[in-house]
Amino acid sequence: MSQWITICKLDEILPETGICALVGDKHVAIFRPYDSDELYAISNIDPFAEASVLSRGIVAEHENELWVASPLKKQRFRLKDGYCLEDEHYSIPHYAVKVNDDGVVQVQSN
Repeated sequence: MSQWITICKLDEILPETGICALVGDKHVAIFRPYDSDELYAISNIDPFAEASVLSRGIVAEHENELWVASPLKKQRFRLKDGYCLEDEHYSIPHYAVKVNDDGVVQVQSN
């Protein structure tokens, strides 16, 4: 059964950055790529390095899509769905994320 897990206030995530949150037992990276309410949530675990680091990666646009490059081995993961550009076998989970009426960020647990 899935539920919405409260993470933080939107104002606590600086534009053009990512944060890491524990959602159930999953490390989730939440990104706010622009100065808006637009958010993305993917696994924070880099499957190549087996480390919880993706929230510290560099967000960039490639072919009109937003990606995060791992700070360790530089593989890119698409923010909307966790697809790995370099090797689709290493694609990672993505999560529904929203900002509620009180300005609170919530991630749906799977």
